[in-house]
Amino acid sequence: MFDGDAHPTSAIATAVAGKVTAATEPAIVFDRVGVRYGRGRKTTVALRDFDLRVTAGETVALLGPSGSGKSTALKALAGFVRPTSGAVRLAGRDVTDLSPAKRGIGVVVQSYALFPHMRAYDNVAFGLKAHRVPRKEIDARVAEALAMVGMAAYAERLPRELSGGQQQRVAIARALAIRPKVLLLDEPLAALDAQLRQSMLGELQELRKALPDTAMLYVTHDQAEALALADRIAVMRDARLVDIDTAENLWRRPPSDFTAAFLGGANLLSCTVNRVSGSSALVTAGTFTLRAEAPDVGPGGWDVNAPGLLCVRTHTVQIDATSERNAVRGTVVSSVWRGASTRLRLAVDGLTDEITADVPGHLDTEVDAVVGVRFPDPAGVLIPPPIGTESVSAARTSATSEPGAPE
Repeated sequence: MFDGDAHPTSAIATAVAGKVTAATEPAIVFDRVGVRYGRGRKTTVALRDFDLRVTAGETVALLGPSGSGKSTALKALAGFVRPTSGAVRLAGRDVTDLSPAKRGIGVVVQSYALFPHMRAYDNVAFGLKAHRVPRKEIDARVAEALAMVGMAAYAERLPRELSGGQQQRVAIARALAIRPKVLLLDEPLAALDAQLRQSMLGELQELRKALPDTAMLYVTHDQAEALALADRIAVMRDARLVDIDTAENLWRRPPSDFTAAFLGGANLLSCTVNRVSGSSALVTAGTFTLRAEAPDVGPGGWDVNAPGLLCVRTHTVQIDATSERNAVRGTVVSSVWRGASTRLRLAVDGLTDEITADVPGHLDTEVDAVVGVRFPDPAGVLIPPPIGTESVSAARTSATSEPGAPE
């Protein structure tokens, strides 16, 4: 169980072990959902042709920079915003026109939205009373929900008497008390400090185990949270769904330049495809010929002599002496110590664009110093060139301005 702000044990998961998911319909369906605000020239498109299906027991993270449409999608599902096109379904039932109270969804928002004049017990009981649950059952369900999040001893406290992490747990307990089949979490850790955020991230992982039949939609701009919690990640940009896949696939084989740059950050080197053999390719980037992974891109495959992008993760670039074998000369443009690693910006002889390298530990390197740079073998993953000229730069800007990029 949780203990105040302490990390949980596996007792929660053990208590609910053995449940079996048996859903015949997706728990959540967005069917070409669009949301617009305003009229005429003042129309703002907040969500465009959004398609997504989430099965029971699955956690999907909506990941993207501010203004990408992820929170709008969640509000459309919760009933806080009515779509201007498309439909929203829960377990096969069309809920597009239903009020939020009739959807049976648990919602946790960034601000927690606890009633300040109500004690923790009454905050958790609020939704049950709205659903006209009998008083005797309310007592048992509030106790169950508070115990699940380790807040049983704090039932009589007001929100102002609780820490940020404890308030968040009460908000989660309130969402869980109605026993929802769908749980929505909108930036639930954003208001917490860095240390508490890490603790709560572990607690949310335990909560997933405790709710094996509950579909979760998790909205975040933090890549680390999405990678840690989600079965699948839906990457969003400019009110659209850009890419969706498992967290591992999006990290290892990003299908687009925006996802490669935004999800964890990456060096994206313009290259030419020289030769492709199975899942491997030879590419030319600047004056270098490098080996790369070549994921399946569908009918026709990769075109030889066509442009592409080589995605090289920052943590795979090695810094050595210039005399080391296979090392090329690089000049340090900037050096920032980040605690667990040092981030170097480098101008590499033979490459047009500067690259970033994350080196473990504290590397005491001055600007303009010359170092040896070594790429891994294979150097990275080949991805298609951007459709729009702003795609890569937009992803880089979003990724560097948002917290939580894995180191």
